[in-house]
Amino acid sequence: MSGASSLLQTPGATAVLALTLAFSVVGLLWWPNLIERCVLRPYWLVRRGQWHTLLTSGLVHADFGHLLLNMLTFWFFAFQLERAIGTARFLVLYVLALVASDLNTYLKHRNEPEYGSLGASGAIAAVLFASIVYFPGQSLFIIPIPVPIPAPLFAVGYVAFSWYSARQARGRVNHDAHLGGALFGLLFVALTDPAAFGGLARMLG
Repeated sequence: MSGASSLLQTPGATAVLALTLAFSVVGLLWWPNLIERCVLRPYWLVRRGQWHTLLTSGLVHADFGHLLLNMLTFWFFAFQLERAIGTARFLVLYVLALVASDLNTYLKHRNEPEYGSLGASGAIAAVLFASIVYFPGQSLFIIPIPVPIPAPLFAVGYVAFSWYSARQARGRVNHDAHLGGALFGLLFVALTDPAAFGGLARMLG
């Protein structure tokens, strides 16, 4: 299957990737005000009705390192997940995960007028963990690590790194959203296709 054909068969993941790259790159290189307009600010969410930022904050990133980590993780897992569950369910998962993963952020920072967060981390964590339910035996290579990393191990490392980063964070990267997104990804599969956990259960058992 060619790369172009694969992208055409996964319009949801392709659109999410293209939009996120476009908003983030434009904001980081040429139009920083775009990022400011997209940032989620829990204090102002209800007070000023900035509901759109629950979604737009997932289209922008703090820097290119932040963007690269998220987009690589998305690339590894999103396209095969969409082929497994269909475009409609994939997009529902992604959009709901953006909102659900920000719940803890809202509760934690709703009384802090200066706090803002951004990044697609929560939704991507949901994609990652949902994908692992469907493909528990997959592995991936990450340069410069010379051996394949089992996807469940990568997922654990991803969340552990996010937890540590959340404890150290001083900027606006929403590391707290990772755990919420991961749990939502598992919950989404449990509610929409509980039989999918069979492969993972056999592998762990």
